[in-house]
Amino acid sequence: MNFRITKVKVLFQQLRRRKGYKTVIMDTSRHYINEFEDYSSSTSHNIVDNDTNTIHKAFDSLLTSEITKLIKILNENERKWRNSNDYSVYTGLAGIAYTLHHYGKYYNDSVYTKTATELLEKCKKYAKIKSRPEITFLIGVGGPFALTAVILYSQGKTEEAKELILKLKSLSTYVLDKHSNVPDELLYGRAGYLSALLYINANISPAPIEADLIKKIVSCIIDSGIAYASSNRCQSPLMYSWYDTEYIGAAHGLAGILYLLLQARQYLTQVQIDNYIKPSLHYLQKLQFSSGNFPSSLDSSSDKLVHWCHGAPGMPALFCLAHKVFEDNTFLEVAIRCGEVIWQRGLLRKGYSICHGVAGNGYAFIHLFQHTKDIKHLYRACKFAEWCFHYGSRQNQPPDRPFSLFEGLAGVIYFLIDLQQPHLAKFPTYDI
Repeated sequence: MNFRITKVKVLFQQLRRRKGYKTVIMDTSRHYINEFEDYSSSTSHNIVDNDTNTIHKAFDSLLTSEITKLIKILNENERKWRNSNDYSVYTGLAGIAYTLHHYGKYYNDSVYTKTATELLEKCKKYAKIKSRPEITFLIGVGGPFALTAVILYSQGKTEEAKELILKLKSLSTYVLDKHSNVPDELLYGRAGYLSALLYINANISPAPIEADLIKKIVSCIIDSGIAYASSNRCQSPLMYSWYDTEYIGAAHGLAGILYLLLQARQYLTQVQIDNYIKPSLHYLQKLQFSSGNFPSSLDSSSDKLVHWCHGAPGMPALFCLAHKVFEDNTFLEVAIRCGEVIWQRGLLRKGYSICHGVAGNGYAFIHLFQHTKDIKHLYRACKFAEWCFHYGSRQNQPPDRPFSLFEGLAGVIYFLIDLQQPHLAKFPTYDI
């Protein structure tokens, strides 16, 4: 994904916002043909256990074996990633620490949890609050502050944790400033800051972030979306723009923002939910292609990107949660159609990452399994994991940050560990 997008004015935006516009471009060079047999009682043997509705012990052992191999590769390349000056969760040390901590907790290995804490302490020192700070969980100081605070609190170092939480809260002045030019999306914007606040409250009890602060953040996000939608005559009551483009997907777009808002629904008013969140979801679902995929932006009629960051894989989490909250079966239908196109076109030539690769696409099946309890989706997640066992052998080119959480090896390890506990699995920083 290219984050340095040239600012452009796109012609005929209003024409492409109408309901039911069709697929124009289909790029078949972006994915491998899925030759896995789909779920059946015979193909699922030794992969999923229909009696317990979880993965089979044989596949769990295979996962452990493959994770061990991949964590060894990560350790062998420590000199290549440890001295990075990138402290972010997305591509830097904090993301690798996140994975090491996840590994240490699951396998009860204190060596890895200690290493993770050490790395996060280093990130905390690098993560300085500037006059125009990067504030989100994924890209900015929000990630190192939130992760380190939670770990320190679990170790009984409550005063150190509180200091970090205060630093994180102090950023709210900048985030709430309407003249600061802070965007609203997940990667660089207010939704990404909100995810850091929600992460802390979800993992520390009693919740240390005041409800009033979170209410101000969510109201700011909603008010921004109302203002943009109104001034641009959008059909959706909420709409957002990043670099002059109205993105749809999880990383930069409407879906990611709505998902964080819906996870923060306890801080929303009923008016905000009924008048803005729900109708925006109905608008978003109308943008789904007949293939099951979604465009990357309102300006695009191209059905080519099947990534978590842009396209169908970022949608099941949102629409499964929307189905849970609103009990509208059309939301579940959207999520299931996403699953079909991901199964068909989700083995990406681009690679294995969780942002724009096979592991991230595998999380879509985990979301569908968690919500529907249909073991077919867990089987599909396992087959995508099986593809990841051959990490690095089937991709167009190596990622720029090959060991990172969102672009590289650490994210694949994280996904495989999560698959061993599919009922508890959470896409890092996206599922709170």
